[in-house]
Amino acid sequence: MNKKIVAVCAAALVISGCDERSATPSAPTSAAVRTPATAPPPAPESIGAGVEILEAGRGDVLALAHEESRNVDHLSRATALREQGDFNGALAEARRALFDEPEDVEALEEIARAARLAGLQEIRLEALDRLAALCPEDPAPLVRRARALLSLKRFDEALAAGMLAVERGPAEPEAYQALGRAHLSKGELAPAIADFEKVLALKPDHGHALNNLGFAYLRANRNHDAVEVLRRAVEVLPHVAYVHNNLGVALERVGRIDEAKDAYAAASFLSPKYVKAQVNASRIAQLARASAADGGSPQAAPATALEGASQSEE
Repeated sequence: MNKKIVAVCAAALVISGCDERSATPSAPTSAAVRTPATAPPPAPESIGAGVEILEAGRGDVLALAHEESRNVDHLSRATALREQGDFNGALAEARRALFDEPEDVEALEEIARAARLAGLQEIRLEALDRLAALCPEDPAPLVRRARALLSLKRFDEALAAGMLAVERGPAEPEAYQALGRAHLSKGELAPAIADFEKVLALKPDHGHALNNLGFAYLRANRNHDAVEVLRRAVEVLPHVAYVHNNLGVALERVGRIDEAKDAYAAASFLSPKYVKAQVNASRIAQLARASAADGGSPQAAPATALEGASQSEE
């Protein structure tokens, strides 16, 4: 394995927002989670088979053949083109760099970034699969792969990638976060709650995990627990509209109508085009007017306009 692989695989895991950057080793045990790009070879049985395909000389669906001198720095070209907004050009240059060095982790990272920006999800997934194979102790590529699959609503595959990420990184919060989002997306509330609680045990101020745990509590009708968790989420993510909306739902369900109104108002202020918050704010205002006309107190209606798993896939 060359020095680039060692350097990148040893780097600390960094995952946030829309960043493509990125642990006990464990051999993958589940079915394949790779997703071929175009004209793929026969599907491998597990993550890691991408390297075996290269070694067997059966072709590479990512590398782009070219006849230029190997002294050309295609990777630098790729970075420059991506920064200029030419994502397809960046992707082509990164693929040429991979053709020159088939196990170049930096080239694969650039392919994954450029493919995401170009909207070429299958190529992106293939690059992340190859990264997972080349860095067998690193959960980051699997976390990123799970997030990408979640964005594509391929929940079973996301769940498989999340489980492998947890196997590789049992102390990595983002691995449990990805797994929890997969469980939540499949409606599996008990394991989702356990996953998000594990995230918070490892990183108590993880705002997106707090929001997702609160949402899972709402789905499980644990409304008082949801209020407590979502209040913490608002403290960590005060500028995120859907967190305020979720808190409003929780407060409304436990009968704290005035506080719910404030939460919905905050969500609408932060995101004026946020329809779910507007629906909730309008409904609760109508309840207040009706109750005032009857001389009573507003009663919470079933709140259905919820916002769910919130973290960006990258």
